[in-house]
Amino acid sequence: MSSPSSSPLKAVIFMLIACLFMASTTLIAKTLGNSGVLGPDATKLSPFMVTAARFFFAAGVWIIVWKISGRRLQSPDYSLHLKRTVLGWATVTLIFAASAKMILADATAISFLNPLVAMVLAVFMLGEKVGPVRWFAAAVMILGAVILIQPGSDAFQLAALLALGAAFTGGVEVIYIKQLTNREPLLQVLLVNNLMGLCLALIPLWFIWSWPTQAQWLLLVMVGLCMATAQLFFISAIKGAEASFVTPFMYSTLLFAALLDFMVFGALPTSIGLLGALIVVSGAILLAWREGLAQRRSSR
Repeated sequence: MSSPSSSPLKAVIFMLIACLFMASTTLIAKTLGNSGVLGPDATKLSPFMVTAARFFFAAGVWIIVWKISGRRLQSPDYSLHLKRTVLGWATVTLIFAASAKMILADATAISFLNPLVAMVLAVFMLGEKVGPVRWFAAAVMILGAVILIQPGSDAFQLAALLALGAAFTGGVEVIYIKQLTNREPLLQVLLVNNLMGLCLALIPLWFIWSWPTQAQWLLLVMVGLCMATAQLFFISAIKGAEASFVTPFMYSTLLFAALLDFMVFGALPTSIGLLGALIVVSGAILLAWREGLAQRRSSR
């Protein structure tokens, strides 16, 4: 894989492209998870099928990239990879299931809580120290999540709990990703994850398989290709600039999700949903900024 440019502007562009493709995967999952959208013959597909397609076609892309790179496996920690993969599979499946049942912007915003989960777990699992600024950012994100989920109100959706579950499993996954990327090359981490994820994702298909239509097959292929493309541009963005600078642009996924949801389904976030999403994103950006500052200080 060729190394990306170190230009901060290009890094931002790479991140925005990654976010567009990430939002596209949730849109495709929502389309596949609703019957009749692709015609009278197209029944809704289980999120387990969409997850399997995501890993199958993404794994194909990373196998090709791996072959082109000419690299060899460097003592992968399969136990750690398996833990990360199980959590990643659960995260993807949960967010796909939530996306099929609620406004994409809301589901995306709730899933953005995973840095909060990762921060809290890092205190106990990695021994990291968290100062008052990051705890304040965490409180802000929790407030936004409560507004989005609206527990006890008529607007409460069980699907929001699926997105919340995705945020939790995704946050735990981040801990294992940190451990893996400190030990192994990033390309190897991606390859092993997608291959393990494919093996895991194929198991439920024995119980829930339904034959897709031609249009659904096309979208299933696109899920995997979009995810692999998102991963590629995300890596390029992180390598092209400091993570603390480029990471906040990741939250443009929320804007892309809202725009795509409106274009395809005519769905618009409510005023309460917008407020909750903005609060979550504000807290997440503050958290990313503070962590980036802490990393620069420790590197000095």
